[in-house]
Amino acid sequence: MALLFRVTRPYAALFVIVVGAIAQSTSAFAIDIQRVETPGGLEAWLVEEHAIPLVTLNIGFRAGGVNDPAGKDGLASMLSSLLDEGAGDMESLAFQKRLEELAIRMGFSAGRDTFSASLNTLSKNKDEAFALLKLALMEPRFDEEAVERVRDQFLVAHERQEEDPQTISNRTWYEKAFGDHPYARRALGTGDTIKSITKEDLQNYLKTYLARDRMFIAVVGDIDAETLSRMLDETLGDLPATSPAISEDVLEIENTGDVSVVERDIPQSVITFGTRGLLRDDPDFMPAYVMNYVLGGGGFASRLMEEVREKRGLTYGIYTYLLPLDQAGLYMGQVSTENAKAGETLSIVRAELQRLRDEGITEEELKNAKTYLTGSYPLRFDSNAKIAGQLVAIQLEELGIDYIDTRNDLINAVTLEDVKRVAERLIDPENLIISIVGAPENLDG
Repeated sequence: MALLFRVTRPYAALFVIVVGAIAQSTSAFAIDIQRVETPGGLEAWLVEEHAIPLVTLNIGFRAGGVNDPAGKDGLASMLSSLLDEGAGDMESLAFQKRLEELAIRMGFSAGRDTFSASLNTLSKNKDEAFALLKLALMEPRFDEEAVERVRDQFLVAHERQEEDPQTISNRTWYEKAFGDHPYARRALGTGDTIKSITKEDLQNYLKTYLARDRMFIAVVGDIDAETLSRMLDETLGDLPATSPAISEDVLEIENTGDVSVVERDIPQSVITFGTRGLLRDDPDFMPAYVMNYVLGGGGFASRLMEEVREKRGLTYGIYTYLLPLDQAGLYMGQVSTENAKAGETLSIVRAELQRLRDEGITEEELKNAKTYLTGSYPLRFDSNAKIAGQLVAIQLEELGIDYIDTRNDLINAVTLEDVKRVAERLIDPENLIISIVGAPENLDG
């Protein structure tokens, strides 16, 4: 009997622990990723696991806060909080009660560049679980009671963020770096923008951006490819086929060296520092990833933690990270310290950045970074939900279905020369963009 979908099974390499949410038992399985193409033209990556009667579905849309219309900051985030607040003929309470009765977990979230949906269900309930997901995406009610309740929650969250030094420091940094670009907007909106969002705004965003041409799917668990193919077309096939073109513009962050201070009467200064980074498809991304582990991404193993916390006791923690957005690459860090020590802390950060740029890293640091980064990678796949999340992320980043098998090889191929080249390319200690919240002292010395 001819099947109406195509499946490929060429990839099996990584051993992981698959954790059952109910059974709480563990077994080792090789990840065998199948590419499933449905008659309706959808594609999904599937990892079959029949030992535990669970199915996990993750969907990622290339949409997010970046698509919020001007003056409607927070729209994508508010939509993500409302999609499970009633759908079809079920009001919010009835919808949530049915999810609870069937032990179904459904969730939505929005980031700067992504909008995500997740579904976890017992395999015996998968038909109704997928049907409820379809209702949430295709027929959300946006009842006035639910909209106003969620709006109030967002307003409370906004008020809290207005008092949170870390949030203010990050927000100030993004505003300085991105100006009037949507990346500078507030993900949860402002008081005015939250109040301005209407039911029509929610409906328009849903119909415009949650479209099949922006969608990436991963499924893990007790379901076969033929069944999944049918259910995906039934569940997602009626979403809009196309959406507005995604911007291909790449923003070049200007390393101005500006220091912005937001005065607050608090005992510590929260310092956010950053510079231009790399897009995810940049050939230097893996060398930069290894470099970052040594500088500030390796916890207590990192240079900044050693110099700023361990040797001088200036902070409880300091960290750096690469952030490859769709339209801009960033290299960011944050530290909190006593106001009187803000200038000293910044001086040490700059000195360590300069040392890395001038000298690179040592052979031992390179070895330790590789050992940790490759050895910890399987921990990203120790549950069905994590596997599905990773597979969607790999699709969104266009890394290829074999990335799980090749990723550690890419890290192991990084050389000292690669790290030194990337350090010279990225690091510019005197021209960092810096935002500080608090009452910092001695910034000039």
